[in-house]
Amino acid sequence: MSAQPEHLPAPPPAPAPRAAAQLLVRIRAERPERAQRWLPAFERDWAKALEDSRQTYDLSPLHEVVRTWQVRLDSAPAVDAFVAAGLDDEDGVDIDQLFGTRP
Repeated sequence: MSAQPEHLPAPPPAPAPRAAAQLLVRIRAERPERAQRWLPAFERDWAKALEDSRQTYDLSPLHEVVRTWQVRLDSAPAVDAFVAAGLDDEDGVDIDQLFGTRP
C-alpha cells in the first residue's frame, strides 16, 4: 500500500495571459499615493517571480503574484471603507500571516 493520497486537490486555475498587464492598469488607476507605493512593489514581486520561473521552468510563482495582487486590489475598497469609518484596527492580522511571507 502506498501512503500517497488517491486524489490530489486540483490546483487553482491559471490566471489569464494578460492578467499581469491588467493589474498594472488597475494599480496605475488607484489613488496617486497608493499607486506610487504599489507600482514599485508589484514590479519587484513580478521581477522576483519571473526570475524564479526562469530558473525552475515553472509558472507557479508568476501565477501566485497575480493572485496575491488581485486580492489586494479587490479588497482595497473594503479596507478604505474600514479606515474611513474610524474603526479600531489594532487587533488586525498581518497580510503575511494570511498569504505567507515573501522570500
